[in-house]
Amino acid sequence: MNSPKKNGNKTLILLLLAFILPVVAAKLVLSFDLYKGGVTNKGQLLANNASYHSLKMENPKPREWQLIYLLPSHCGAVCQDRLYILQQSHTALGRNQDRVSTIVMVDEHSDTSALANFDMITARPSQQLSQQLNQQQLVIIDPLGNLVMSYPVAEDHQAQIMQGKALVADLRKLLKLSRIG
Repeated sequence: MNSPKKNGNKTLILLLLAFILPVVAAKLVLSFDLYKGGVTNKGQLLANNASYHSLKMENPKPREWQLIYLLPSHCGAVCQDRLYILQQSHTALGRNQDRVSTIVMVDEHSDTSALANFDMITARPSQQLSQQLNQQQLVIIDPLGNLVMSYPVAEDHQAQIMQGKALVADLRKLLKLSRIG
C-alpha cells in the first residue's frame, strides 16, 4: 500500500505542477512571439508623439478630427485614387461627417489641377509636416492636433478601396470612443 507520506508528496507535486505549468507555458508563448495581441485597428498607430505644434504648424481645423493627405507634385492614378478614397471615406461616415474634416495639404510643388474634381479643404503644410507626409499616406489627426494613425499608400485600386474601408472602420471606432471633437 501507499504510505501517507508518499501520497502527500504526489499531491504536492501535482498541485505545484497545476500552478507552475501554465506560467511556464505563458512565458514560452510570449517569448517566442506566438501570441498575436487583440489589435482591432487596421492603420498604423503613430507612436512618435507628432502634433501640429511639434511640427511647427497652425491647426487648420481645431477641435475637429481630421483626415489629411499631402498632394504630390504629380498626381497620377494612385494620387487620384487617394483623393477619391478620401472623399468617399468622409461621405461614408454618415451622421459623423460634421465631426471630421478632410484636408488636402498643398505646398508649392503640389499638382493642384488634380483637385478640380473634388471639393476639399486645402491647407499649406509646414516643412516638418511635409517631410512627415512625403510617402503619400493618409493620416488621422485627433481634435487636439496629434497625428494618431496613418495608412500607407497601396498601389492596387482594389487595395486602395479596402484601405478606405479600413480607414472608415478605424475612424468610427475613434469617434465612438472620443469625448471631444
